[in-house]
Amino acid sequence: MFRLFGLFALLAFVGAFAISSNQKLKHRLDQGLKVGDTAPDFRLKGVDGQYHSLADFSDAHGFIVTFTCNTCPYARMYEDRLIALHQRMAPKGWPVIAINPNDPAVQPGDSFEEMKKRAREKAYPFLYLFDEGQKVYPQYGAERTPHVFLLDAQRVVRYIGAIDDSPRNPEAITRQYVVEAIEAIEVGRRPDPEFTRAIGCTIKTAD
Repeated sequence: MFRLFGLFALLAFVGAFAISSNQKLKHRLDQGLKVGDTAPDFRLKGVDGQYHSLADFSDAHGFIVTFTCNTCPYARMYEDRLIALHQRMAPKGWPVIAINPNDPAVQPGDSFEEMKKRAREKAYPFLYLFDEGQKVYPQYGAERTPHVFLLDAQRVVRYIGAIDDSPRNPEAITRQYVVEAIEAIEVGRRPDPEFTRAIGCTIKTAD
């Protein structure tokens, strides 16, 4: 009887934990940005030691805000592609703004010091910012690394999702979602698609 009671208690605890986790996830998704929303600005410290915000880019046509990190295998698969994306689009007024949302207490490899090392190793040409205290990523609704939020000059969200359609193999890319979305916006069309599923690691939080 005691064992049976213990089993019921364990199942009740697991069920309560699952419900709590699902409620937290639903709350985060409900709070996130949708296409057509105006994204909040932020002021975050970069690996250059300076604080940066979107308002600093007065001449930008838009922003490729990308939540990414040092440690996720998917984020690493996209490092060179993210560099190439910035080099291709920044001269046209669409810079990559990379933000690390992970809690370094959970994932030490994503600490600010490790961010600086990785940025030097890869010679990042774009801003790499630290979401200290994890205040920005929930406002945007980022779930994965990498996860892109494409904003126009007024910070209106025009596309959310993946960079392209082939995370594991750049040779197999058939759709460059971010590039296509920018090209559509520049000729006055809506991106198609406006939303794709981000493929990557979940964002690491203390809870």
